Amino acid sequence: MSAKPPEGQSPPADGTLPAAALAELPRHAFGIYIHVPYCATRCGYCDFNTYTAAELGGGASAATFATTASAEIRLAARVLGPGAPAVDTVFFGGGTPTLLPPADLAALVCAVDDAFGLRPGAEVTTEANPESVDAAALEQLRAAGLTRVSFGMQSARPHVLAALDRQHTPGRLPDVVDWARKAGFEQVSVDLIYGAPGESERDWAASLDAAVDLAPDHVSAYALTVEEGTKLARRVRRGELLETDDDQLADRYIQADETLQAAGLAAYEVSNWASGPEAWCRHNMGYWRGATWWGIGPGAHSHVGGVRWWNVRHPTEYTQRLRAGQSPAQARETVSPADRHVERVMLGVRLAEGLPVVELTPGGLAAVDDLVASGLADPAGLAAGRISLTRQGRLLTDTVVRALLPDL
Repeated sequence: MSAKPPEGQSPPADGTLPAAALAELPRHAFGIYIHVPYCATRCGYCDFNTYTAAELGGGASAATFATTASAEIRLAARVLGPGAPAVDTVFFGGGTPTLLPPADLAALVCAVDDAFGLRPGAEVTTEANPESVDAAALEQLRAAGLTRVSFGMQSARPHVLAALDRQHTPGRLPDVVDWARKAGFEQVSVDLIYGAPGESERDWAASLDAAVDLAPDHVSAYALTVEEGTKLARRVRRGELLETDDDQLADRYIQADETLQAAGLAAYEVSNWASGPEAWCRHNMGYWRGATWWGIGPGAHSHVGGVRWWNVRHPTEYTQRLRAGQSPAQARETVSPADRHVERVMLGVRLAEGLPVVELTPGGLAAVDDLVASGLADPAGLAAGRISLTRQGRLLTDTVVRALLPDL
């Protein structure tokens, strides 16, 4: 959902997909991503497709989003046709999905169920800022069928949150996690960011300890990226803030892995830790395993059978297209078999389950022994026919990928 989508080709106005893409539908898990593009304020580091009320002005209102997004869900059902599988996962991202009333998120879950059907045990996740929910809202969301909530914690230190332009107070996290548990959410996750300007090793340790004290099922921890065009990038460029260097980021990652592993949270993907396979984010696993998903909402991206497309970004244009009975897709591309192979390697090595060796070309296979010898790949994984990374390998994922894809 970054600010710079690729160029792509013009899609048909009705969103029709090639028969070859539709033929792949039964082979993969099917997820629905719903991008809610509204935020109370804009965080200084964020380059996602999000809007505050002031930025939208008289544009498409959050009050009409559920109705408009439901129209795209119905469009998706028409395009995919009777061969569409039931939905395995639904993920509300943003933006701040929980700025919408719980009844709106419930209506969208119903729209997905009406259009496709939800598989028994489907995972239904929403992201949430701690300030955007209370106990009553979480109870309503759980009653509406949501099973998983991911809270944007980012840091436990007020000065780090201030550097990120985050609005919540650290002390609210224990309350919202407790409310989510009492509401009956099956899984509770927290998101962290490390490497913010002014964050010390002690600050990061405090954030990790605070996250562990919440006893979550799942933790995501991402290195801060200073994206061009953001407020944070402008402050770094002016010298107001210092960007964290790569060696410090590596130290923060090791610190996170040690702390989370000690708390019983194992890394199942480079930036994600969970208490066990039942707590893995199944929706994101679909992305990493090359599954099928339809992205609903302004700027949302989709993938079906090697065809990728992305919606127009502004909520007003998104709404206008759907009201006119047209697809909101801005452009699309058909991914070549060679590029799909590259993506399988790039994403597969990020997973603790590893990349099957059979995915590698002879050139990639020739690099495997060196990766094991240098401590980047696990010898036990290789003996089982998979390339799985050690902690050092996770730190050097790009190096591993280049070795496994020597023809790039």
